[in-house]
Amino acid sequence: MNISARVTDERVLDVRFDDASVIVDLMDGRTIAAPLAWYPRLLAATAEERSHWERAGAGYGIHWPDIDEDLSTEGLLRGAPAPGVH
Repeated sequence: MNISARVTDERVLDVRFDDASVIVDLMDGRTIAAPLAWYPRLLAATAEERSHWERAGAGYGIHWPDIDEDLSTEGLLRGAPAPGVH
């Protein structure tokens, strides 16, 4: 039997938004979408503030300097909302 390991790369490739979601494309081709309601700072941000993001943590995180918000791909993959959001 031939077992091949799946190669994953959870680093951020791109970030975009629709009316209700933050959408993150990963280097390995996967796409994660999470409700903006889970991230109040992003929900309240302007489109310009949302579009100004940087890769952080060696590419495993996203930082929005204008609103001081940070997300990790690990948290997004776990489906973790911001602290205090239920």
